Amino acid sequence: MIFRMTSRKPVLIVGNGARAAGISELIYEFIEKTHIPVLTTMNTVDMIQDKYRIGFIGTYGNRASNMIMNECDLVISVGARLGLRQIGHKKELFAPKAKLIRCDVDQYELGRQIKEDEEQYNFDAYYFMQQLMAEDIPDYTDWWNRCHEVKELLDDYDDTEGNKLIKKIGEVLPENPMVTVDIGQNVCWTAQSLVLKGTKGRIIIGGGYGAMGVGLPYAIGASISNGKSLTFCITGDGGLQMNIQELETVKREKLPIKILVVNNKELGKITEIQHGSYDDRFCTTNEESGYTVPDFEKVAIAYGIKAATLESYHELDKYKEWLEDEEPCLLNIMLPSLTLLIPKIKWETCTIKPDLDDDTLNQVKAIIGA
Repeated sequence: MIFRMTSRKPVLIVGNGARAAGISELIYEFIEKTHIPVLTTMNTVDMIQDKYRIGFIGTYGNRASNMIMNECDLVISVGARLGLRQIGHKKELFAPKAKLIRCDVDQYELGRQIKEDEEQYNFDAYYFMQQLMAEDIPDYTDWWNRCHEVKELLDDYDDTEGNKLIKKIGEVLPENPMVTVDIGQNVCWTAQSLVLKGTKGRIIIGGGYGAMGVGLPYAIGASISNGKSLTFCITGDGGLQMNIQELETVKREKLPIKILVVNNKELGKITEIQHGSYDDRFCTTNEESGYTVPDFEKVAIAYGIKAATLESYHELDKYKEWLEDEEPCLLNIMLPSLTLLIPKIKWETCTIKPDLDDDTLNQVKAIIGA
């Protein structure tokens, strides 16, 4: 018996090991059978989408997901490393009220013990989930509904213009799209706020090593490997410049790649640090400190790719036909500078910043803290 029948507030976490084991459909079957909420890591946000989605955990995770982790009493982790970005520096503060059950095919990962009394299964994720599905697990519809109520309550609470832009992109995307994402603030906003229609879409994130510039090459590879299929690339002004020459490949191969540039004319992830920790002592990260951004619209047109500059994400609806046809295009979407990335966990105390207002905090406690 894997599951703890005494649990009142269980959650399942899926990581890239779960994807590698090919258990996406099995996860949805598990949800339908048990109504246990499923959370993800940043790299697997696409595994739980549509009406099932709550969000991902960790440093820049969705506030609802991290608050649920603080209140749950059982965590079943399947194929997730549970590394520093998920659990922080003080392991004892990770899911402080919960029993931890970990499944990983890599014994080395299990060697990094997180809780003294954790249970470990050095299994393939598919086999593990089959065993779990065979158990007579109670129905957790009430807990499921409470978690989703908190998700709805907090869904817009932390929204910056970056989050709103990504949500708008989600509205204009087709069902089950192929989306690639570059590194920078845009990857966190996408992981936080891109909700796909359907459960078979893909969001390919350049996680792990944080290699800026991967968005467009990922899109080229994804499109070609799927028969030159429609592919959407979310990138930033910094990331795009690192491989901007690949626009030639897109044009030459006639790839229907839709490039959505989140353009705040700065290396936003770094300017945010220089703003918050170094009293606005910017260094080659924005226009005033030496960083420059070309006119992406003109660059794309020079390569023979149709392009437009949008002063606001509200203009995206005007270009729905561009996003649906079989031609490449580039939409240069402007965003205000110093658009911050929130919420963020302060790992020293395992608190989520900025703080919730008292009324909202009390509502959340009443819903999932009982």
